[in-house]
Amino acid sequence: MSPLPIISLILLLACGSNSPSAAAQLSSFSAADSPWLPSQNRTLVSPNRTFAAGFRKPSSASRFFIFAIWVEASSDKTIVWSLGGEVESSSSLAISSSGFLSLNYSSGHNLWADVSATSNASQLILKDEGELTFGNWGSFAFPTTTILPNQEVNGNGTTLRSGNFQFVNASTLVFNGTDIIRSVPLAAIRNLTSDGQLMLMDGSSLIASDMGKKVLRRLTLDSDGNLRIYSLQPSTKTWVVVWQLVRELCSIHGTCGTNAICVPVGANGTKCVCPPGYRNVINTNSCELKQRFLPNNSMFLRLDFVSFSDEESNTIDLSPRNLDDCKSKCMDNSSCIGFSYTFNGQRNCIAYSSHLADGYWSPGSETAMFIRVASSEKDRPSFTGMSSIMETVCPVRISLPFPPKESKTTLRNVAIITTLFALELLAGVLSFWAFLRKYSKYRDMARTLGMEYMPNGGPKRFSYAELKAATNDFSNVVGLGGYGVVYKGELSDRRVIAVKRLKNIGGGEAEFWAEVTTIARMHHLNLVRLWGFCAEKEQRMLVYEYVPNGSLDKYLFSPFTTADQSSGDDKVVDDPSKELIPQRPLLDWNIRYRIALGVARAIAYLHEECLEWVLHCDIKPENILLEDDYCPKVSDFGLSKLTTKKDKVTMSRIRGTRGYMAPEWVIQREPITAKADVYSFGVVLLELVSGTRSSVFQRSSLESEDWYMPKWAFEKVYYEKRIEDILDRHILDSYDNRAHFELVDRMVKTAIWCLQDRAELRPSMGKVAKMLEGTVEITEPGKPTIFCVS
Repeated sequence: MSPLPIISLILLLACGSNSPSAAAQLSSFSAADSPWLPSQNRTLVSPNRTFAAGFRKPSSASRFFIFAIWVEASSDKTIVWSLGGEVESSSSLAISSSGFLSLNYSSGHNLWADVSATSNASQLILKDEGELTFGNWGSFAFPTTTILPNQEVNGNGTTLRSGNFQFVNASTLVFNGTDIIRSVPLAAIRNLTSDGQLMLMDGSSLIASDMGKKVLRRLTLDSDGNLRIYSLQPSTKTWVVVWQLVRELCSIHGTCGTNAICVPVGANGTKCVCPPGYRNVINTNSCELKQRFLPNNSMFLRLDFVSFSDEESNTIDLSPRNLDDCKSKCMDNSSCIGFSYTFNGQRNCIAYSSHLADGYWSPGSETAMFIRVASSEKDRPSFTGMSSIMETVCPVRISLPFPPKESKTTLRNVAIITTLFALELLAGVLSFWAFLRKYSKYRDMARTLGMEYMPNGGPKRFSYAELKAATNDFSNVVGLGGYGVVYKGELSDRRVIAVKRLKNIGGGEAEFWAEVTTIARMHHLNLVRLWGFCAEKEQRMLVYEYVPNGSLDKYLFSPFTTADQSSGDDKVVDDPSKELIPQRPLLDWNIRYRIALGVARAIAYLHEECLEWVLHCDIKPENILLEDDYCPKVSDFGLSKLTTKKDKVTMSRIRGTRGYMAPEWVIQREPITAKADVYSFGVVLLELVSGTRSSVFQRSSLESEDWYMPKWAFEKVYYEKRIEDILDRHILDSYDNRAHFELVDRMVKTAIWCLQDRAELRPSMGKVAKMLEGTVEITEPGKPTIFCVS
């Protein structure tokens, strides 16, 4: 080979080794490494490889660079700190021999002014905690948008900035430098700990939802003006929100433009909509009036739960006598474009003169906004209150035609109609009499042959004599109910049974056969087994397996003393196999969780795994029985309804138990679906955790605004982060946050999902069981808003 190709190959390899695509990672940057140009593919990395620093473009289209620190371990290389100011590609980072650090604009201005170090410490180093240091200077003292774990915060001087928003003195969110949005509860922030606690200056703390997990977290002021804690998921290397300061994102000023209304979308989204009579200004989040109005040719459109900013330069306090007076004062003012009225009994009326700013919708608001538009405006408001939504009676106008004039044929027509009616009535009576004769004949035959109502492959048919002998002539009473008495007995094969002897079956014949045909087809660990029945003359009895520990309500709500036994408070109502229990033992948290999961699986089996769709319609603690090992069994299918899975169910009368019935069934009387059982299960789930009946909770807290138990539980979990306030006080001492928090947290959050006021928002029972098992992620539900009806 000639020398020329060899020399060319050596030069090619030398050039390739210096290619900018080959990234250089530095553990430190010193004067010997200077200068550092943005075009050089260099990064300064921390020893644990979690953080990196170097030049980054603010956006892909920008021709400028910033010097920043980012999380190398995240998929999006999230920036957590940056040096103020942008530089061109010709700028360079350098350390002089005398120990001065510099990064110059093209004009010569040093972004790192007055930062120097002694010659033996003049190195730029990125620590494992994410702090960039040079001598005595450290980036933790000059945060931009983010606070990292264990970064000390100076409460009187630390300010985070993001767009038009600032988090001033580590305590207050501010918009445009003066408009205060929200303050941190209690005191200023001191630091974010590595285990997920936001420590405050007064020693208290705010807790992230995943506190205790060993993950990287950051506290960031986002561009939408909200302060959030993010956790880095090791498996996906993505960030999830585990805490945020402002729950209602629309209450952050500046989210929408002039005259627009901010509406929440999901848990962390918003959208800007225009009020009726307004249209969107192209390429903005602002709105403008569609058509101008004259003072004597205008009207008001009411927007419930809508509020706008009451800045002094744009509003006037009208101080009216009532709502009509407030409306008249605004109508008489030609510059008034609308007014807000707060329905709190204090006659608060604010008139707006030039524009509407920072509008947002919130169901927690007591304010209604009245927008002034032209009388010819065709738009109608979509922001309506609960009173309008729950309107169920529609006015109907009926017009009847005038009767025809009297004619000579009237008497003849009346005679013909009367004769035909009499003949039809006679034919109907004769047909009904013939039917009764045949029915009585075949009914007697069926009773004789023992085939009455007997389903194919159904339970055993017992004779009256067999059950009388098994129950010792019906002497051992273990329960009383609305349908009859429950007796304990023993069959000849030594099986212990519970016999429900029904009374007054005349009107409840359908319920009797519904329970027989329904339970006979059900085979599940957590459903009570029906072994047989008796249908002999007027006697109607159901034979169940005996469940020794009785019903769940005795373990949740009964008092601890034995004095109640004599007073009759421990009598079991309307359930088989419920004995009088003189004193209830305590159910620990693991048993309560196992009971909740077993009941959820049983109801999911009824809804989703049966050939026919079964609705229980009366889920409550009295209908949940406990075995010796406290394994739950759902009982009492007397109120069940069977239908195909595509149909809805319409009840001719309200059935079930007050306090456990879904709002769409009680209030609106709509056809119900399986979501009615989901709501009842949600009530039972809350009672399992709290040890208190929801109805008793309402009566004892009637003077409080938190009288509705699901709303109270929601605020304790998602606002106050004090789930221990919900727990049963009788076993609160046994609650271990490390051992029981995950179980109880899943139970409470699942219950709140089940108690959503709109049926379509509730999960199916199959998904409820998976939420309790922990195989499905539980997102934040909406706050329950419909109160119980007495």
